[in-house]
Amino acid sequence: MGQHATLRNFFCGFAALLIAAAAAAPASAQSDKPIKIGFSLALTGPLAPNGKQALLGAKIWQEEINAKGGLLGRKVELVNYDDQSNPANIPGIYTKLLEVDKVDLINGPYGTNLVAPLIPIAMQKGKMLIGLFALDANHEFRYSRYFSMISAGPHPSLAFTEGYFQSAAKQNPKPQTVALAAEDAEFARNACGGARDNAKTYGFKVIYDKTFPPGTTDFSPIIRALQAANADLVVLCSYPLSSVGLLQAASELNFTPKMLGGAMVGLQSTAFKERLKTKLNGIVNYETWVPSPKLMAPAAAFFKKYQERAKAEGIDPLGYYLGGWGYAYFQLLGEAVEGAKTIDDKKLADYMHSHAFGTIMADKIEFGQGGEWVGSRALQVQYHGITDAANLETWRGMSYQTVLTPDDQKTGELIYPYAKAK
Repeated sequence: MGQHATLRNFFCGFAALLIAAAAAAPASAQSDKPIKIGFSLALTGPLAPNGKQALLGAKIWQEEINAKGGLLGRKVELVNYDDQSNPANIPGIYTKLLEVDKVDLINGPYGTNLVAPLIPIAMQKGKMLIGLFALDANHEFRYSRYFSMISAGPHPSLAFTEGYFQSAAKQNPKPQTVALAAEDAEFARNACGGARDNAKTYGFKVIYDKTFPPGTTDFSPIIRALQAANADLVVLCSYPLSSVGLLQAASELNFTPKMLGGAMVGLQSTAFKERLKTKLNGIVNYETWVPSPKLMAPAAAFFKKYQERAKAEGIDPLGYYLGGWGYAYFQLLGEAVEGAKTIDDKKLADYMHSHAFGTIMADKIEFGQGGEWVGSRALQVQYHGITDAANLETWRGMSYQTVLTPDDQKTGELIYPYAKAK
């Protein structure tokens, strides 16, 4: 009887060990697998100078987080594709990431025009999504698992031109009329809609309001039409190549309204500053970050590392526009994963809605309605004093730009009218 009991106890114990080992095997195998994060960025096409910055920022984040042991004890693998700056490529890329590459999480591409077509896919798949520099992309969808990595605040369409109109309203005598010209694409339409609202709020009359097609190469007719309208203030809403073309045409035609600028993407990048140089003087335009001592302090270590790497990679040597934000939107995702202790999309979104986040580019980020930031931190700057001798050292600092708004970041006063700074 005792022998039978001993054998029975042995087999029961052995079975228990087998069951425990089988239960532990999937968890062990899972911990050995990397967390795969899929995304696209513009590495070719007109958005490439910015997209390449963001990719290097993302790679630096990946290297740093893996050196610390990864997320949830698992290494992080980035799976990315070139979307060629083309919104039409987004559905195919993210379908491949989710269904073929089997990524665990996704991050968005760069830019409103490319994030907007991704939101319906994220909704269909139930994926949490952080869009990079997408202006009011979620305003129609109201997807509860979407979050915007842009400092535009709760009313994003207003943010990129509000400082422009605030600055104009302080002038004496106050200018009266506004002309709007916008590229007929998602970002520019959203920004221009905000400009209309801002013009009304600050007491200006819109006397010209036109769009022009993406891919426009001759901007002289647009500038001539704006000259004929003869508005005091001219707001341009455009993507990089159009921004460059508009300012080149404005310079050639000696276009001098009392203020010029607004929501022009591209002027923030070193490559486009190098191309435009003196043509930037007097322009008042949005910014998301500048290398002021206050803003540089938490990001200095990153930019030191980025700028050393950028030389070898032949990309934007400073990375001020999107390099830091490319790091920060992965930093944001990583903080959510570690905080929620999961990669489940619903639980991650719930955590994002209920916590504040700190990144190298902005601290105490909280998300409100539509996944937008609770408070706006958009900047409005004016360029001035730029000569043809301007070089990398010029763009590295603050000597050529003044922050006009918001008040807590302000570094100087508007030079008005435009011709005085030109």
